[in-house]
Amino acid sequence: MQKYGKLAVLLAVICLGCFLSACGGTKADMENSGVSQQTPQEEETETPLPGQEGEGEEITAGKILVAYFSATGNTKDVAGKIALLTGADTYEIVPAQPYTAEELDYNDHDSRTSMEMNDPAARPAIEDETFSLEGYDVVYLGYPIWWGDAPRIISTFVESCDLSGKTVIPFCTSGGSGIETSVSNLKEQAGSGSWLEGQRFGAGASQEEIQEWIDGLQKKR
Repeated sequence: MQKYGKLAVLLAVICLGCFLSACGGTKADMENSGVSQQTPQEEETETPLPGQEGEGEEITAGKILVAYFSATGNTKDVAGKIALLTGADTYEIVPAQPYTAEELDYNDHDSRTSMEMNDPAARPAIEDETFSLEGYDVVYLGYPIWWGDAPRIISTFVESCDLSGKTVIPFCTSGGSGIETSVSNLKEQAGSGSWLEGQRFGAGASQEEIQEWIDGLQKKR
């Protein structure tokens, strides 16, 4: 009987050792398998995307628009840099009938642009007549200077859009002509919106020059 008693104790010790070894192996397997053992306080949280950190006025995405007309690419270049620096959306004002090189001839008094600029009532059609400014608070409005004024298609644009409650920031490209006359005329034609003075840029304006102008606008507003 004593012999059997010792044998039973020995078997019990062996079984206990196997049980403890199996438990230790289970924990190690979980750690090595990549299974998460996080407590509720350690659970991962998603990092918010830009513009999602807050609500209300902190979210600016989609509230700024750069609308522009460009015949030779100079205004488009400046518009793209403004959009890049401000995070704005862009909208190109495309004429329903595109301008050819001959129609842009400044020296030809019978060219299409010459006749349009000599007619204050001319309103060239825009390809996209359904565009809306709804949802935008600030509109950068860009165009080249033709015959000392904004192209008539810009008049078409401002007269067809509701600028009520919006800040309009004009900018133009030219070889030397200022922007003042065009802004005054467009403001009167629009009949709404809060218009800033605007800025003239030469062809190939640098990003640093444009950034300096934008920074100055922020201080004025």
